[in-house]
Amino acid sequence: MAEKRYLFTPGPTPVPPEVLEAMSRPVIHHRSSDFRAIFERCLERLRDVYRTEGDVLLYTASGTGGMESALSNLTRPGDRVLVVSAGHFGERWAAMARTFGCEVDQLTYEWGESPAPDDLARRLSELGGAKVVFTTHSETSTGVVADVQALAATAKEAGALVVVDAVSSLGAVPLETDAWGLDSVISGSQKALMTPPGLATVSVSADAWATVQKGAASRYYFDWGQTKARQDAFDSAFTPAVSTVVGLDVALGLLLAEGLEQAFERHARLGRACRAGVKAMGLDLFSPDDDRSAVVTAINAPDGIDSGELVQTLRDRHGIVLAPGQGPLKGKIFRIGHIGYYDVFDITTALAGVELVLSELGADIERGVAITEALDAFEHTRV
Repeated sequence: MAEKRYLFTPGPTPVPPEVLEAMSRPVIHHRSSDFRAIFERCLERLRDVYRTEGDVLLYTASGTGGMESALSNLTRPGDRVLVVSAGHFGERWAAMARTFGCEVDQLTYEWGESPAPDDLARRLSELGGAKVVFTTHSETSTGVVADVQALAATAKEAGALVVVDAVSSLGAVPLETDAWGLDSVISGSQKALMTPPGLATVSVSADAWATVQKGAASRYYFDWGQTKARQDAFDSAFTPAVSTVVGLDVALGLLLAEGLEQAFERHARLGRACRAGVKAMGLDLFSPDDDRSAVVTAINAPDGIDSGELVQTLRDRHGIVLAPGQGPLKGKIFRIGHIGYYDVFDITTALAGVELVLSELGADIERGVAITEALDAFEHTRV
């Protein structure tokens, strides 16, 4: 019998069978009326998920490709930008901005800390402003979900554009593109949008379009203007990942049928269940113990246990795939993702595997209580 696999990373995430079925159908031509109808519906559904009346551009690329599109359309070499960095993906913003020749200032926090609007206001005042503030909504390297609404308000007050990496947060936790004044929000198909990797989505505000029209760095494939012009006719500028777009359309339909508010609540309850089970074992959380941390739960490995060994043993022995620590947290933490196509029984599977392998590795943990605590936490909604 083939070994069963359980995927608990913060991306890629499991894909619903309806999406897999749609993607397995015969490939259709990307210039045909058949695809155009799907593409039109997919773009409209993306606007609903983004909660925007503006444009959402779709690229065949990873989320990082979407991030690059924001830099290449909104900045020129020498532009001063401010990156809010509290983990691996904040550091990626800074590295990318330097590659594009920007004058980069970083508001840097220890990994695991939550960025504060007052700190951002102070730094922008010291700098005399910045053209763009780049932020990360869900920092999956640490499990922290930042208060992007407050950070964006501070940046906009200082006259900056606001660009948000929401690759893992869109569809999992509340995000209001228009209401929060976000100028560009980047996401990817392989996280809470429940589709295989391969598509990047990028929203563009009116202020962002005004900046694009003034000129920016060199770009071709990621030219927002060219992409918008073709999408306005429900066409694509270049050959898209046709089958993945078909799958994304189905996944977005499932998400919207559930209801965004219901999806946000489900993710909060899943995070709550995961944290309760972790604490019941006697383990210490690395990510915050609050409902904002609904994307991924980061956990400190017990003393004497290498988290990389734990993750590898879970995969090799039980087919359970978790995420290890990154950067300075390598070997120190492990992460359980719970965004997208998950329910509480997925959480209990992950917890049971962790409990079993930690015991085998000699960790002093409480046995047999994690699942009960997780189920109880999931069932009892907080008031």
